Amino acid sequence: QVRLVESGGGLVQAGDSLRLSCAASGRTFSTSPMGWFRQAPGKEREFVAAINWTGGITTYADSVKGRFTISRNHAKNTVSLQMNSLKPEDTAVYYCAAGRPGVGGTRRGRDEYDTWGQGTQVTVSS
Repeated sequence: QVRLVESGGGLVQAGDSLRLSCAASGRTFSTSPMGWFRQAPGKEREFVAAINWTGGITTYADSVKGRFTISRNHAKNTVSLQMNSLKPEDTAVYYCAAGRPGVGGTRRGRDEYDTWGQGTQVTVSS
């Protein structure tokens, strides 16, 4: 069974940092683009960050550029999202996603990912 499991969410104050992790199991995701999305209450799920299969190309939503960093560890089959200078508007459930194996580049669209985690809650208080 293919699974993605997120961890690292929590309640923090504005200006704090959090590091989210996504552990993959069931198959290797080493040749898949990976991404992070988030969904706030009453809003659609939106793109946050993505990384290509080698880890050499990353892309970010404008709202998080310069504050968030996505990375991956092929040996551990994990993807991480380092979030610094958190703001109340970053409050959301954060989801890890994996694209199809062999797809190059980074992906921003939800329909470009075929495996999703269950999500982890991030709450930033002002």
